[in-house]
Amino acid sequence: MGIKTYLKRGISYMLHGVRPIDVRADIHYLAPGKSLEGKRIIVTGGGRGLGFAMARKFVNEGAKVLIAGRNEEMLKKSASELGCEWLRLDMQEFDSFDTFVKDAVQKLGEVNCLVNNAGISLHEPTFFDVTKESFDAQLKTNLEGPFFLAQAVAAYMKGNGIKGNILFMSSETGDVADIRPYGLIKASINSLVRGLAHLFVKDDIRVNAVAPGVTASDMTGLSADGNLSLPYNANGRVFLPEEVAECAAFLLSDASGCVTGQILTCNSGTTINSRV
Repeated sequence: MGIKTYLKRGISYMLHGVRPIDVRADIHYLAPGKSLEGKRIIVTGGGRGLGFAMARKFVNEGAKVLIAGRNEEMLKKSASELGCEWLRLDMQEFDSFDTFVKDAVQKLGEVNCLVNNAGISLHEPTFFDVTKESFDAQLKTNLEGPFFLAQAVAAYMKGNGIKGNILFMSSETGDVADIRPYGLIKASINSLVRGLAHLFVKDDIRVNAVAPGVTASDMTGLSADGNLSLPYNANGRVFLPEEVAECAAFLLSDASGCVTGQILTCNSGTTINSRV
Protein backbone atom coordinates (compact mmCIF):
# COMPACT_ATOMS: atom_id res chain seq x y z
CA MET A 1 0.00 0.00 0.00
CA GLY A 2 1.47 3.36 -1.07
CA ILE A 3 1.96 6.49 0.98
CA LYS A 4 -0.84 8.22 -0.98
CA THR A 5 -3.24 5.56 0.27
CA TYR A 6 -2.19 6.05 3.86
CA LEU A 7 -2.51 9.82 3.58
CA LYS A 8 -6.00 9.61 2.10
CA ARG A 9 -7.17 7.23 4.76
CA GLY A 10 -5.49 9.23 7.49
CA ILE A 11 -7.34 12.37 6.40
CA SER A 12 -10.59 10.41 6.31
CA TYR A 13 -10.02 9.15 9.82
CA MET A 14 -9.46 12.70 11.06
CA LEU A 15 -12.52 14.08 9.25
CA HIS A 16 -14.87 11.31 10.30
CA GLY A 17 -13.49 10.65 13.76
CA VAL A 18 -12.95 6.99 13.01
CA ARG A 19 -9.90 5.10 14.17
CA PRO A 20 -8.20 2.71 11.76
CA ILE A 21 -9.46 -0.85 11.89
CA ASP A 22 -8.40 -3.86 9.88
CA VAL A 23 -11.09 -4.55 7.27
CA ARG A 24 -11.30 -7.57 4.99
CA ALA A 25 -13.92 -8.38 2.36
CA ASP A 26 -15.98 -11.54 1.94
CA ILE A 27 -16.42 -11.47 -1.84
CA HIS A 28 -18.32 -13.97 -3.95
CA TYR A 29 -18.13 -14.30 -7.74
CA LEU A 30 -20.31 -16.19 -10.20
CA ALA A 31 -18.50 -19.25 -11.51
CA PRO A 32 -17.15 -18.71 -15.04
CA GLY A 33 -19.56 -19.95 -17.68
CA LYS A 34 -20.64 -18.99 -21.16
CA SER A 35 -22.85 -15.99 -20.41
CA LEU A 36 -20.94 -13.83 -22.91
CA GLU A 37 -20.38 -16.43 -25.62
CA GLY A 38 -20.75 -14.78 -29.02
CA LYS A 39 -19.97 -11.32 -27.65
CA ARG A 40 -17.24 -9.31 -29.35
CA ILE A 41 -16.25 -6.66 -26.85
CA ILE A 42 -14.05 -3.54 -26.99
CA VAL A 43 -12.84 -2.41 -23.54
CA THR A 44 -11.18 1.02 -23.49
CA GLY A 45 -8.63 1.54 -20.74
CA GLY A 46 -8.38 -2.25 -20.61
CA GLY A 47 -4.68 -2.53 -19.94
CA ARG A 48 -4.93 -2.17 -16.18
CA GLY A 49 -7.20 -1.60 -13.19
CA LEU A 50 -10.95 -1.90 -13.60
CA GLY A 51 -10.71 -2.23 -17.38
CA PHE A 52 -8.35 -5.19 -17.01
CA ALA A 53 -10.61 -6.84 -14.41
CA MET A 54 -13.62 -6.47 -16.70
CA ALA A 55 -11.72 -7.80 -19.72
CA ARG A 56 -10.62 -10.84 -17.71
CA LYS A 57 -14.20 -11.52 -16.59
CA PHE A 58 -15.49 -11.18 -20.15
CA VAL A 59 -12.87 -13.58 -21.52
CA ASN A 60 -13.70 -16.09 -18.78
CA GLU A 61 -17.36 -15.84 -19.79
CA GLY A 62 -16.60 -16.85 -23.36
CA ALA A 63 -16.35 -13.44 -25.06
CA LYS A 64 -13.79 -12.41 -27.63
CA VAL A 65 -12.23 -9.22 -26.24
CA LEU A 66 -10.10 -6.36 -27.51
CA ILE A 67 -8.50 -4.01 -25.00
CA ALA A 68 -7.53 -0.48 -26.02
CA GLY A 69 -5.45 2.30 -24.52
CA ARG A 70 -2.47 4.60 -25.03
CA ASN A 71 0.31 2.49 -23.50
CA GLU A 72 1.23 -0.11 -26.11
CA GLU A 73 3.69 -2.01 -23.91
CA MET A 74 1.09 -2.38 -21.16
CA LEU A 75 -1.55 -3.45 -23.69
CA LYS A 76 0.73 -6.11 -25.18
CA LYS A 77 1.54 -7.51 -21.74
CA SER A 78 -2.08 -7.47 -20.56
CA ALA A 79 -3.41 -8.93 -23.81
CA SER A 80 -0.89 -11.77 -23.57
CA GLU A 81 -1.99 -12.49 -20.01
CA LEU A 82 -5.68 -12.36 -20.89
CA GLY A 83 -5.49 -14.10 -24.24
CA CYS A 84 -7.22 -11.25 -26.06
CA GLU A 85 -6.63 -8.69 -28.82
CA TRP A 86 -5.38 -5.13 -28.40
CA LEU A 87 -5.21 -1.81 -30.25
CA ARG A 88 -3.78 1.57 -29.38
CA LEU A 89 -6.40 4.25 -28.76
CA ASP A 90 -6.15 7.78 -27.40
CA MET A 91 -9.56 8.99 -26.23
CA GLN A 92 -8.64 12.56 -27.17
CA GLU A 93 -7.86 11.68 -30.80
CA PHE A 94 -11.45 11.81 -32.04
CA ASP A 95 -10.49 11.72 -35.71
CA SER A 96 -9.01 8.23 -35.24
CA PHE A 97 -12.20 6.59 -34.00
CA ASP A 98 -13.63 5.46 -37.35
CA THR A 99 -10.34 3.81 -38.27
CA PHE A 100 -10.09 2.28 -34.81
CA VAL A 101 -13.54 0.70 -35.15
CA LYS A 102 -12.63 -0.74 -38.57
CA ASP A 103 -9.40 -2.19 -37.16
CA ALA A 104 -11.27 -3.63 -34.16
CA VAL A 105 -13.76 -5.32 -36.50
CA GLN A 106 -10.88 -6.87 -38.42
CA LYS A 107 -9.42 -8.30 -35.22
CA LEU A 108 -12.69 -9.45 -33.65
CA GLY A 109 -14.65 -10.34 -36.77
CA GLU A 110 -17.48 -8.16 -35.50
CA VAL A 111 -18.05 -5.65 -32.70
CA ASN A 112 -21.31 -6.00 -30.79
CA CYS A 113 -20.27 -4.54 -27.42
CA LEU A 114 -18.38 -1.43 -26.38
CA VAL A 115 -17.26 -0.74 -22.81
CA ASN A 116 -16.41 2.96 -22.54
CA ASN A 117 -14.17 2.60 -19.49
CA ALA A 118 -11.10 4.79 -20.13
CA GLY A 119 -10.97 7.93 -18.02
CA ILE A 120 -8.91 10.18 -15.79
CA SER A 121 -9.44 12.07 -12.55
CA LEU A 122 -7.08 14.86 -11.50
CA HIS A 123 -8.39 14.95 -7.93
CA GLU A 124 -8.37 18.74 -7.53
CA PRO A 125 -8.41 19.43 -3.77
CA THR A 126 -10.88 22.33 -3.99
CA PHE A 127 -13.10 24.24 -6.42
CA PHE A 128 -10.40 26.93 -6.66
CA ASP A 129 -7.75 24.41 -7.72
CA VAL A 130 -9.60 23.57 -10.93
CA THR A 131 -7.90 25.11 -13.96
CA LYS A 132 -8.99 25.45 -17.56
CA GLU A 133 -6.32 22.90 -18.49
CA SER A 134 -7.43 20.35 -15.88
CA PHE A 135 -11.09 20.83 -16.79
CA ASP A 136 -10.46 20.45 -20.52
CA ALA A 137 -8.30 17.34 -20.09
CA GLN A 138 -11.02 15.54 -18.13
CA LEU A 139 -13.78 16.80 -20.42
CA LYS A 140 -12.04 15.45 -23.52
CA THR A 141 -11.08 12.08 -22.07
CA ASN A 142 -14.14 11.37 -19.90
CA LEU A 143 -17.00 12.86 -21.95
CA GLU A 144 -16.11 13.91 -25.49
CA GLY A 145 -14.04 10.79 -26.15
CA PRO A 146 -16.70 8.31 -24.92
CA PHE A 147 -19.40 10.32 -26.73
CA PHE A 148 -17.70 10.20 -30.12
CA LEU A 149 -16.47 6.61 -29.73
CA ALA A 150 -20.03 5.52 -28.92
CA GLN A 151 -21.16 7.48 -31.98
CA ALA A 152 -18.69 5.61 -34.21
CA VAL A 153 -19.55 2.20 -32.77
CA ALA A 154 -23.31 2.80 -32.86
CA ALA A 155 -23.07 3.92 -36.49
CA TYR A 156 -21.25 0.69 -37.31
CA MET A 157 -23.84 -1.42 -35.42
CA LYS A 158 -26.82 0.31 -37.04
CA GLY A 159 -25.25 0.19 -40.49
CA ASN A 160 -24.72 -3.56 -40.20
CA GLY A 161 -27.95 -4.46 -38.39
CA ILE A 162 -26.05 -5.67 -35.32
CA LYS A 163 -27.84 -6.25 -32.03
CA GLY A 164 -25.45 -4.38 -29.76
CA ASN A 165 -24.62 -3.19 -26.29
CA ILE A 166 -22.81 -0.05 -25.13
CA LEU A 167 -21.72 0.20 -21.51
CA PHE A 168 -20.38 3.44 -20.04
CA MET A 169 -18.31 3.78 -16.90
CA SER A 170 -19.98 6.33 -14.66
CA SER A 171 -19.36 6.92 -10.95
CA GLU A 172 -21.23 7.43 -7.71
CA THR A 173 -20.16 11.08 -8.04
CA GLY A 174 -22.66 11.38 -10.89
CA ASP A 175 -25.50 10.91 -8.37
CA VAL A 176 -24.53 13.73 -6.01
CA ALA A 177 -23.84 17.46 -6.11
CA ASP A 178 -20.26 18.16 -7.11
CA ILE A 179 -18.05 21.12 -7.98
CA ARG A 180 -15.18 19.25 -9.63
CA PRO A 181 -14.97 18.33 -13.33
CA TYR A 182 -14.93 14.58 -12.69
CA GLY A 183 -18.29 14.51 -10.91
CA LEU A 184 -19.90 17.01 -13.26
CA ILE A 185 -18.84 14.93 -16.24
CA LYS A 186 -20.16 11.69 -14.73
CA ALA A 187 -23.55 13.36 -14.23
CA SER A 188 -23.45 14.19 -17.95
CA ILE A 189 -22.56 10.57 -18.74
CA ASN A 190 -25.68 9.44 -16.85
CA SER A 191 -27.81 11.77 -18.96
CA LEU A 192 -26.13 10.57 -22.15
CA VAL A 193 -26.79 6.93 -21.25
CA ARG A 194 -30.51 7.56 -20.86
CA GLY A 195 -30.70 9.60 -24.04
CA LEU A 196 -28.87 7.02 -26.15
CA ALA A 197 -30.89 4.17 -24.68
CA HIS A 198 -34.10 5.89 -25.78
CA LEU A 199 -32.63 6.71 -29.19
CA PHE A 200 -31.45 3.18 -30.00
CA VAL A 201 -34.04 0.94 -28.33
CA LYS A 202 -35.73 0.13 -31.66
CA ASP A 203 -32.33 -0.70 -33.17
CA ASP A 204 -31.74 -3.45 -30.57
CA ILE A 205 -28.79 -1.50 -29.14
CA ARG A 206 -28.87 -1.36 -25.36
CA VAL A 207 -27.04 1.40 -23.47
CA ASN A 208 -26.33 1.27 -19.73
CA ALA A 209 -23.72 2.35 -17.20
CA VAL A 210 -21.95 1.00 -14.16
CA ALA A 211 -21.31 3.59 -11.44
CA PRO A 212 -18.79 2.28 -8.90
CA GLY A 213 -18.03 3.71 -5.51
CA VAL A 214 -14.43 4.19 -4.39
CA THR A 215 -12.62 1.23 -5.91
CA ALA A 216 -9.05 0.00 -5.59
CA SER A 217 -7.26 1.22 -8.71
CA ASP A 218 -4.39 3.33 -9.98
CA MET A 219 -6.82 6.23 -10.41
CA THR A 220 -7.84 6.29 -6.73
CA GLY A 221 -4.41 5.32 -5.40
CA LEU A 222 -6.04 2.66 -3.20
CA SER A 223 -4.78 -0.90 -3.05
CA ALA A 224 -6.68 -4.17 -2.89
CA ASP A 225 -3.87 -5.72 -0.87
CA GLY A 226 -4.12 -5.84 2.88
CA ASN A 227 -6.45 -3.59 4.85
CA LEU A 228 -9.47 -2.45 2.81
CA SER A 229 -10.77 0.00 5.40
CA LEU A 230 -12.42 3.15 4.02
CA PRO A 231 -14.80 4.71 6.57
CA TYR A 232 -16.75 6.98 4.22
CA ASN A 233 -17.96 4.02 2.14
CA ALA A 234 -21.24 2.73 3.56
CA ASN A 235 -19.82 -0.75 4.05
CA GLY A 236 -16.61 0.64 5.56
CA ARG A 237 -14.27 -0.71 2.91
CA VAL A 238 -12.80 -0.18 -0.54
CA PHE A 239 -14.57 -1.92 -3.41
CA LEU A 240 -12.65 -4.32 -5.62
CA PRO A 241 -12.47 -4.15 -9.44
CA GLU A 242 -13.62 -7.76 -9.67
CA GLU A 243 -16.89 -6.87 -7.93
CA VAL A 244 -17.67 -4.19 -10.49
CA ALA A 245 -16.68 -6.53 -13.31
CA GLU A 246 -19.39 -8.97 -12.24
CA CYS A 247 -22.03 -6.25 -12.64
CA ALA A 248 -20.61 -5.19 -16.01
CA ALA A 249 -20.72 -8.77 -17.29
CA PHE A 250 -24.39 -9.06 -16.35
CA LEU A 251 -25.28 -5.86 -18.21
CA LEU A 252 -23.50 -7.10 -21.34
CA SER A 253 -25.13 -10.52 -21.18
CA ASP A 254 -28.42 -11.46 -22.79
CA ALA A 255 -29.74 -12.18 -19.28
CA SER A 256 -30.19 -8.40 -18.92
CA GLY A 257 -31.94 -8.09 -22.26
CA CYS A 258 -34.81 -6.02 -20.81
CA VAL A 259 -32.42 -3.50 -19.19
CA THR A 260 -31.48 -0.31 -21.01
CA GLY A 261 -30.96 3.30 -19.96
CA GLN A 262 -30.01 2.29 -16.43
CA ILE A 263 -27.20 3.43 -14.16
CA LEU A 264 -26.19 0.52 -11.92
CA THR A 265 -24.59 2.11 -8.88
CA CYS A 266 -22.16 -0.28 -7.16
CA ASN A 267 -21.40 1.34 -3.80
CA SER A 268 -23.43 -0.51 -1.14
CA GLY A 269 -25.86 2.40 -0.95
CA THR A 270 -23.28 5.02 0.03
CA THR A 271 -25.04 7.78 -1.95
CA ILE A 272 -28.59 6.92 -0.87
CA ASN A 273 -30.18 9.96 0.79
CA SER A 274 -32.07 8.27 3.62
CA ARG A 275 -33.79 9.50 6.78
CA VAL A 276 -33.67 6.03 8.34
